[in-house]
Amino acid sequence: MTAPYTLRMSTGWLLAQAARLHRFYLNKKLTEMGLFAGQEQVLQELSSQGAITMSALAAALRVRVPSASKAVTRLAALGFVERQSERLSDCEDRRTVRVKLTRKGKAAAARIHALWNEVEADMVAEFDPNDIKRLRKLLLRAATNLASALGGERDFDIPLDALDDHQTHPL
Repeated sequence: MTAPYTLRMSTGWLLAQAARLHRFYLNKKLTEMGLFAGQEQVLQELSSQGAITMSALAAALRVRVPSASKAVTRLAALGFVERQSERLSDCEDRRTVRVKLTRKGKAAAARIHALWNEVEADMVAEFDPNDIKRLRKLLLRAATNLASALGGERDFDIPLDALDDHQTHPL
């Protein structure tokens, strides 16, 4: 006799639990650096993009500008980022603000990169490399399906076939 299907056996529930535990584990490691969940994404984005505007940062993080601004304010107070004002043109009085990493922020971004690799390695420990590739493809496909169901386009910058060439943890 097979066990009855329950919510706890659903793919969505298991995915949510894995994501929650991943976030908790990563947050535990980030706390040792004086950071909180979500702040690492700001540092990583600035690490890859360089100095960018607040609106560009918000768009890259898929959050609203006030949320990005709040995160930047907190990170600036900790010495990880700094804001730069610049004049748009000589005939305009408006200024645009760019955000960039400080030296401390660059060091933190490098450490975060290593932390993601550690968490990834722990998460897929004892997985076969082919299973890891398959899991990545399936998760990307699931995210794409949900984005479509929500009426949005697939806005992930990873083509499905690009996952074929990645190693165990490509970060």
